[in-house]
Amino acid sequence: MNRLITLLLAGAVLASTTGCRNQDAAAAAADPPPQTVSFITVSPEEVPVTGEWIATLDGNVNAQIRPQVSGYLMRRAYQEGAYVKKGQLLFEIDRRPFEAALSQAQARYAEAEAQLAKTDRDLKRDRPLAEQRAIAQSQLDNDISAHDAAQAALSSSKAAVDSAQLNLGFTRVTSLIDGVAAIASAQIGDLVGPTTLLTTVSQLDPIKAYFPLSEQEYLGISGDIATPDAAAKLWQTSGGLSLVLADGSVYPRKGRVQAVDREVDPKMGTIRISALFPNPGNVLRPGQYGRVRAQTAVRKQVLLVPQRAVAELQTGYQLRIAKSDNHVAVRSVKLGPRIGSRWIVEEGLQPGDRVIVDAPTVRDGAAVNPKPAENH
Repeated sequence: MNRLITLLLAGAVLASTTGCRNQDAAAAAADPPPQTVSFITVSPEEVPVTGEWIATLDGNVNAQIRPQVSGYLMRRAYQEGAYVKKGQLLFEIDRRPFEAALSQAQARYAEAEAQLAKTDRDLKRDRPLAEQRAIAQSQLDNDISAHDAAQAALSSSKAAVDSAQLNLGFTRVTSLIDGVAAIASAQIGDLVGPTTLLTTVSQLDPIKAYFPLSEQEYLGISGDIATPDAAAKLWQTSGGLSLVLADGSVYPRKGRVQAVDREVDPKMGTIRISALFPNPGNVLRPGQYGRVRAQTAVRKQVLLVPQRAVAELQTGYQLRIAKSDNHVAVRSVKLGPRIGSRWIVEEGLQPGDRVIVDAPTVRDGAAVNPKPAENH
């Protein structure tokens, strides 16, 4: 009897122990191990701040070539897209109407010369007679008036000849500057006039780049451009301006600011800046787009975090911090400029904080197993 009771008690103890072990195993299965995360420890750094703006290229000087007289276009005398010199012939307009007009003007000038010679003879003949009272004084007065009118007519005829010669010269349309001539806008046989754009000649070395600066950015440099020649020195101590082309390549030559426009665009809140880039060989052309970069400042004692560590919300930005007890703390932060693939953190972060870089959605208060990031 005692032996039976002892066996029953031993079975009860064994059952109780087995139940506890099963409960512990179930609890362990319901509570997974902490997530392994990578972190960086932030510390103050000194970094350059770079500005970048969309730029449009244009000729340093653009001369629109328009005829100064109307007529039919007879000849194009330049190679389209080629380099031309100032004064080089580009187009010829039909000369024949202007040659006829010049001949008419010259004929009227000859008539005026003959009329002046006649009145001069009449005046020389009648002046002594009037002094001797051999003719009426009114006759002399008429001779003087006719002589003065003949002189005026001769001057007018001379001006008409000069104008006709000018117009005849204008049938030869020449380049106003040295530069690259565009494809012709008018064709042979077209009736052209002073409002007709024949082509455009542009000086391309150096080439000009226009880009907009925000009003806030302008206020930051306004003290550096107070004098007329100060704009050219802007950002030069940090290496000058860089130009990133449409294919992502960086133009090998540095540029400089040429001028700051006189006004801020009230619609866009920007002010236009012009810059010059050396362009030997005319590689860059008007109408191209690019991005102008410049080192605008050097920030000291700033904290930076990788872009992948930042969680963006509608209300702002957040970072995950691995606290000393290996639990996560979510912090709202204020970001500054982006430096490469990293952000400057203006507010919400302290030196020595361990910023989680590979788990931007881990929940606040969660236990983690933090490991230092190998590459950040």
